[in-house]
Amino acid sequence: MIYLDNSATTQPKAEVIESFTTVASQYFGNPSSLHALGMDAERLLRKAREQAAQLLGVASHEIIFTSGGTEGNNLAIKGVAWEHQNRGKHLITSKVEHPSVLEACQGLEKQGFEVTYLDVNQQGVIDIQQLKQSLREDTILVSIMHVNNEIGSIQPIDEIGDILQGYPKAFFHVDNVQGYGKVTLSLKKAGVDICTISGHKIHGLKGTGLLYVKNGIRLFPLAHGGGQENRLRSGTENVAGNVSLVKAMRLITAEETNKSTELKERQQQLMARLSTMDDVVINTPKQLKAPHIVHFSVPGLKPEVVIHALEEEAIYISTKSACSSKSADESAVLAACGKEQAIASSGLRVSMSYDTTEAEIEHFCEKLAVIIKKLAKIMR
Repeated sequence: MIYLDNSATTQPKAEVIESFTTVASQYFGNPSSLHALGMDAERLLRKAREQAAQLLGVASHEIIFTSGGTEGNNLAIKGVAWEHQNRGKHLITSKVEHPSVLEACQGLEKQGFEVTYLDVNQQGVIDIQQLKQSLREDTILVSIMHVNNEIGSIQPIDEIGDILQGYPKAFFHVDNVQGYGKVTLSLKKAGVDICTISGHKIHGLKGTGLLYVKNGIRLFPLAHGGGQENRLRSGTENVAGNVSLVKAMRLITAEETNKSTELKERQQQLMARLSTMDDVVINTPKQLKAPHIVHFSVPGLKPEVVIHALEEEAIYISTKSACSSKSADESAVLAACGKEQAIASSGLRVSMSYDTTEAEIEHFCEKLAVIIKKLAKIMR
């Protein structure tokens, strides 16, 4: 099997599964309980929070454990909007965000909030001048992803953070689900106020994640109850999941340090091979791109047919975001980048991990070339 759908989800590392199993079986007490079992669980939870904070270069009380990217993005966006609407009801995001950001914003529009959706260029990057022109006195949040989940373009997070220093009423949220462990981002240096990370994108377990919330920032919670996670996420803590998340964070950080060159080489190898294939259009930008994503189109061929043909060869890729892959054929991201309909409706995404090998990319390219040639005779 050749698995090239790592932006949808990753295979959990054995060490991650082991850490979860150990904690779940041996430290099953409720961290809020006063007896020894509860106190042991609470100590593990506190240690995990401290380690996560250390990895991100922030304070431990700024870490809020969540169930993943969707919950984190919703808590960030709705939490700011509902808590600070007395200061303003204007939000800014881009047209190429993850559905959990776009639909959260659309939901807020139904409640009387105003949202500006920034355009992007052909590389999927926002226009900084448009951002400056869109900022207002009543802007309370700017939410921009670090790495695009479909085409891999990198947004100018540092530059956005610098601009927002002049707008103290506007909080800066970054969806870093695709960027963490692949593209370095200093939250403090970039002036990020709130940041979302998901466990299952970094070889952790589904249902794990965290939200960095800068000290002093108040959010309106999505769930009320026992007041866990600084009163922002009530409910008995997933101690085993949180510990396993931090294990995944530690492992991916080490891989980013030691294997980033090899991952970039795999991307270059793939893009070079794709560029030699007839009718293939590469959508991932040549510059300012994350090293694990290559997105391309084969106009005239239905992407789902290509995917299933590759699956018969035990090769797994995808079309677009897994959260929207069963929706309308056209990629909203490619459409926002100004791609024509034939390209926007035939996109395919290859997303690699640090374990992806040169031989796997070569085998994929060989099979893809045969499949494209075969399907072209049938479908065109």
